[in-house]
Formats: sequence, C-alpha cells, structure tokens
Amino acid sequence: MLVGYMRVSSSDDRQSVALQCDALVAAGVDERHIYSDKASGARDDRPGLKACIEYMKWGDTLVVWKLDRLGRSLPHLLAIVEDLRSRGVAFRSLTESMDTQTPHGELLFSFFGALAQYERALTRERVIAGLAAARRRGRRGGRPPTLTTEQIEQITAALAAGASKASVCRTFKVARSTLIDTLARIGWSSPIRV
Repeated sequence: MLVGYMRVSSSDDRQSVALQCDALVAAGVDERHIYSDKASGARDDRPGLKACIEYMKWGDTLVVWKLDRLGRSLPHLLAIVEDLRSRGVAFRSLTESMDTQTPHGELLFSFFGALAQYERALTRERVIAGLAAARRRGRRGGRPPTLTTEQIEQITAALAAGASKASVCRTFKVARSTLIDTLARIGWSSPIRV
C-alpha cells in the first residue's frame, strides 16, 4: 500500500499542502492514507509524521513530494528511512525520482548515508580542533564551578571545626550533592577526632 506524508512549514494560510496532495494522489496514493503536518521541519514533535510511521507495515511504501518535507537534515532523513527499511517499508520521493525499491534508489541512499557519515566526522573534527585551540588560549570548556577556591577553603575550615554539612549547605547556599562532589574532587576527608 502507498502511504503519503506532506508538510508545510507555516501554520497560517500562506502555505498550502494542495500541491503536495495533488502530486501524491497522481502517484497513486489514496487520499485516506495521506498524513500531514503544519510545522517546521526542525521540530521533532510532528504528530502527522509519527502517526504515518506507526501506521505503515511491512510491504508498504512511504511517498513524499520532496525529500525536505520528511527530514530536517540529512542524518534525520536517513534515520527515518533506515527505520522504515528495518520494518520492511520502502521509501519514494517524487521530485527527486528516488525509490528505495530500485537499484538506483538504493545506490543514492547509500551515497547519502556515506555523506552523512562524512559530515558527522567533519563536525567532530572541527569540534575537537576548536576545543584544542581554546585550551591553547587558556580556556577550559564545561560548566563553571559553583564554588570558588575561597569558598571551598571556608567550607573545609568550617567542616574541620565541626560544622555539619547541612549547616554549611545552608550558609553557602549550595546543594548537598554539589558539596559532596566538590569535597570528593579536592580529596578532602573529615579530620578524625581523638
């Protein structure tokens, strides 16, 4: 069975799914089996797409007017198509003349998969290079520490003098878990009383 999916980015009347609907019907999709969303492609919560994917079963074919109507990015598109393939569902894009049931379509999707993997590797490489450059300039990544060195010294002095962790947490307005993590990080242990 052919199942169609269409999407427009705008929820107002400036964009219409009529063009996509006409193309899907002309390709043989029954209007009763067309799902749609009026949402940005960047959004993950597209109820029409979710219902469409849940509805399809082995042997069905998902038909879209254009690739960008389905996925928000190449990796996202490939993840959807791989999920469909694992369930025995084929994929067809009308504008790009792509059909995973043909050798040509399989080759194109394999090529897209390689491009997505290459894109991920380049992104990772750029991130690592950026972090290394920041470290050379003396910057450290991550969240800034909650407690300053001075506060840690005051806390350890208070704890050594017999203050409870609960009172220290109240005084310095710090969560107990943060206090315990900080003490563990600096290797502090409470003094043994004789």
